[in-house]
Amino acid sequence: MVDLDDHILMPGLVNAHGHAAMSLLRGYADDQALEPWLEEHIWPVENRFLGEQFVADGTKLAMAEMIQTGTTCFADMYFFADSAAEQVRACGMRSQIGFTVFDFPTAGGKDPDDYIHQGLQLRDTYKDNDLIKIACAPHAPYTVGDETLRRIATYANELDMAVHIHCHETAKEISDSVHLYSCRPMQRLDDLGILLPQTQLVHMTQIDKDDIRLIQG
Repeated sequence: MVDLDDHILMPGLVNAHGHAAMSLLRGYADDQALEPWLEEHIWPVENRFLGEQFVADGTKLAMAEMIQTGTTCFADMYFFADSAAEQVRACGMRSQIGFTVFDFPTAGGKDPDDYIHQGLQLRDTYKDNDLIKIACAPHAPYTVGDETLRRIATYANELDMAVHIHCHETAKEISDSVHLYSCRPMQRLDDLGILLPQTQLVHMTQIDKDDIRLIQG
């Protein structure tokens, strides 16, 4: 018997959402509201520096930090998901790698067709890997249009693939959705068929009783 009187034995922790490679951007443009943080700081710096090596290095750093603090499984959502998955495979961690989808060009893709094509190829590569699951990760209701969300719902149903999406992250997201679509983002996702049993809704800081009923349904 080994006596570890100042230790605790417990299962590994699970990081349910993150952007592992963004560990390299830690501290960049702090204390900003979400919209200016993304549009004026993060997306421009990603367009300048983001690439496969950036994602590989950032993911390795994030995994080292997670392992050091007891996290053994994580859900990731970022660009160049193939680079992240390769680092996870080499490390041997358990993960869900989400391929990000936008309706507009970014450093990681040209358009929805490009993002989805890359993601489905990645799923085929890792479909028999017990440690790495591939998920479709539309960025958010405010960056992905109706047609793309419907396509994602179809693929998720046909391939039994998880959907990982930011949702109800800020009050402005809610008010903008009501103005543009005459409904809250959660209702819109439900109308488009995205609220599946395997859907993972991230952040969810702005919810009401109707939103909770939709999730429960």
